[in-house]
Amino acid sequence: MIKHTEFAQGSLEWHAMRAGKPTAGGLGNLITDGLEVRTGEMPNTYLAQKLAEAWYAAQGLQLESLESTWAMEQGTLLEEEVIPWLACLHDIHAERVGCILTDDGRVECSPDGIAGQSGIEIKSPQPKQHCKTLLTGIVPKEHLAQIHGGMFVTGFESWLFVSYRRDFPKLVLTVERDYEVMENIRVAIEMFLEKFDAGWKKLCEMNDGPPAPRPHRNSKPQPMPEITYMQ
Repeated sequence: MIKHTEFAQGSLEWHAMRAGKPTAGGLGNLITDGLEVRTGEMPNTYLAQKLAEAWYAAQGLQLESLESTWAMEQGTLLEEEVIPWLACLHDIHAERVGCILTDDGRVECSPDGIAGQSGIEIKSPQPKQHCKTLLTGIVPKEHLAQIHGGMFVTGFESWLFVSYRRDFPKLVLTVERDYEVMENIRVAIEMFLEKFDAGWKKLCEMNDGPPAPRPHRNSKPQPMPEITYMQ
């Protein structure tokens, strides 16, 4: 059983739910392209980003920019186009979800869709990269951390990777769960959360307490996000 929200990806509520949480999409900051635990400055930078998100979120504010970019709009358009294409040509029934959380609610993923007990990740790469993927038939290594992170959060045994460009052949690949990789992700996440908790405590001590919510003029308090459980 997994728990998720119905909030549209990119919405205010979606950003609020992800604030301060390590995500599958950001897992490349903690796991290398070779799917090993990452060391160096990148995990520390990601830690600072997530602490800043959480600090703003506690005040009812938002760190991440909500301005739509061409890439975000293109991604949304392709998701709306690719999901029906998968259903029609590959007999895959997919449904859209918002945030999916681990049982403790501390790690998040936002797949482009769910098909039964498999997640879906859709990419629309530049033509050169798309052709390379078509020729090799291999998921580009820079997407593997996100895909395996999705399996870590959901517990799914597989994930569909779709490389899709209009006017080109399309490619659907299946990535299977790798338990050695899951262990590396578990270690990386535990290390991150331990440092996050210590960092949050330090910030609160320096602030003489946690950040206080800011009053919002002419606005009503937003209700807490509702969690839906699905088999």
